[in-house]
Amino acid sequence: MDTRWPELRKQCLISEDDNVLALNKPAGISVTGERHDTDIVELAAAHGETLYPVHRIDKVTSGLVLLAKELPAHGQLTRQFNKRTAQKAYLAVTTGPADLPDRGVIDLPLSVGRKNRVRIAAPRESIQREGDRWQVDERDVLAGKNYPSVTEFATVARTETQTVLALRPITGRRHQIRVHLAWIGHPIVGDPLFDRSGAHARTYLHSWRLLLDADWRTPPVLDLEAEPGPEFWAAGAESADPVQLLSIARELMTPVTPGDR
Repeated sequence: MDTRWPELRKQCLISEDDNVLALNKPAGISVTGERHDTDIVELAAAHGETLYPVHRIDKVTSGLVLLAKELPAHGQLTRQFNKRTAQKAYLAVTTGPADLPDRGVIDLPLSVGRKNRVRIAAPRESIQREGDRWQVDERDVLAGKNYPSVTEFATVARTETQTVLALRPITGRRHQIRVHLAWIGHPIVGDPLFDRSGAHARTYLHSWRLLLDADWRTPPVLDLEAEPGPEFWAAGAESADPVQLLSIARELMTPVTPGDR
């Protein structure tokens, strides 16, 4: 991976205007805040470009990252994430039996445990599946601070051992999708939080789509999509056509227009 900023910026560019820069980030590079690692904001700053992250995705996650070039735009966009009006969609390849429904909701609170690890705020055995919904009884939630967390998903393709999912995190907690899927028995392929084998070249989670209001644009929206690279389909439905899978995912994850939110 070429981490020289001019080359990385050019290769990853999705959209740009006077206020924002949208990139299709490779897996393996951080967005910002890494103490002992190179990140996008630091690389840009070293070349005289100041960027303000609108949101973050994990280092191991590939895909869409939105950065503001001006503080007024940064404020407008981050408020939408804080108010949960920003629409986000991800793609993931998971392991486990082919028993996930066509559509599902994971409604499991999160907490932070030892060594700052994110976990479900209840014993694993208390997780209940009722039809297409996973949840825990309020009486089983562990004492201490916890964070209500909801992830919606739709099944794009499945084999006997792996499933391709399109996901919409309704809340935006740290590691939410990764922990939710792992705790219902379908961890993301190659996720180092739950797979220490090193058998996979990457984590198969991809930040795919974003829809936000942007009053400086005509029409006043940012409707962005980052297609996964060919390596993303190395796991999951290998024989399937990526173009067809993305078409199915788009139909399953149709965004709500800003006027209807």
